Amino acid sequence: MPRLDPELGAALASLGDLSKRRLVPGNLAAQRERDAASRPRPTAALLRADGRFAVEELSVPGLDGGPDVTLVHARPADATGPLPVLYYMHGGGMIMGNAWSVLPKILRDWSAPLGLAVVSVEYRLAPDAVYPKPLEDCRAGLLWTTGHADELGIDGERVIIGGKSAGGGLAAALTLLGRDRGDGPPPIGQLLLCPMLDDRLDTLSAHQLAGTGIWDRTSTALAWQAYLGDLYGTPDLPPYAAAARADDLSGLPPTYIDAGSAEMFRDENVAYARAIWGAGGDAELHVWPGAFHGFDSVAPAAALSRQARETRTRWLSRVLERSRRN
Repeated sequence: MPRLDPELGAALASLGDLSKRRLVPGNLAAQRERDAASRPRPTAALLRADGRFAVEELSVPGLDGGPDVTLVHARPADATGPLPVLYYMHGGGMIMGNAWSVLPKILRDWSAPLGLAVVSVEYRLAPDAVYPKPLEDCRAGLLWTTGHADELGIDGERVIIGGKSAGGGLAAALTLLGRDRGDGPPPIGQLLLCPMLDDRLDTLSAHQLAGTGIWDRTSTALAWQAYLGDLYGTPDLPPYAAAARADDLSGLPPTYIDAGSAEMFRDENVAYARAIWGAGGDAELHVWPGAFHGFDSVAPAAALSRQARETRTRWLSRVLERSRRN
């Protein structure tokens, strides 16, 4: 397997026996407990950071009679005028995570320095809710957000769709769905951080990195099974279920994709960027040498983690500036 970056390798080793941290058959409940303990939901007061941010929790209608969807809207408290917005899906393999725990980093790294509003969506989790229900939640929230831009104080024409890991897969699928349905303003960009895109798990990196790190091929297979239910393993899976299944990646907004060289999603992420280029699109791809899945969360102070955050911020800044000129 690819050699780990020394700082990142040390951080990974400090976690102890990684096999106990991976999702395996029968331990979903235990993994959810571990995830909740390691990524506790911050309070609204904590997110407001002594008044630096305005934060509100919203309940919006689901699609076609579906349940209401919870959104968390946050923005710099002193910002004026309609703000561009990052519409964000959290990670967690479609089976864990929440809309609140991702916000402290997003507010610190992007919202404050870039004057960016954030809407984080609390989509239903598998296996209790299988495809397309989580994606429908994300779509319902996005359509409501752009349809109520004036009351939210955002610019509905300057939306970036983003997410990390499973949330990155949902972001990619949501962008494809919006392109094909044409029922909302087209996003100005999509931010896909180590996205989970391909349910087939047959790339070189998926096999090469099986049994390594904190999230491996077995973990991913179980997550896809939980999310897809009876559709898992079918040959004609729609691209909105797994974005790597898409035959046509034309007409997508500028896209940022990154992954680690030592994570199983590496090759499916590279293939997705290559397919966007092949369709004439704009994709910026970064494969961080010696990085494992979720490296910047495990070792946020490492040099490579800082570089990754800075690179993502620069891309966001360029996309926002380009949209401002247009």
